[in-house]
Amino acid sequence: MAVSGIPGTIPTTSATVPKAHKTTLDQSDFLALMSAQLKNQDPTKPVDNSEYVAQMAQFSTVSGIAETNSALGAIATKLDRLIAATTAKD
Repeated sequence: MAVSGIPGTIPTTSATVPKAHKTTLDQSDFLALMSAQLKNQDPTKPVDNSEYVAQMAQFSTVSGIAETNSALGAIATKLDRLIAATTAKD
């Protein structure tokens, strides 16, 4: 059963399963926001290229931080195992 909505939109059904509520944004959200910004900008007043470069730099920085956090987590796990193994021997 389709639910009536705004003309030109995709109808939804009552059996649609709601998505899990996200508490943080990730890289895909950042790219979606940036794409929406490009798509919906005023053609008479386009956003300055330096703003896009700054946003891409921020994206790169966030990506690097995420990779660093992942690597540090792996190192911490290995150190915990090493400490546990060393303490067990004593």
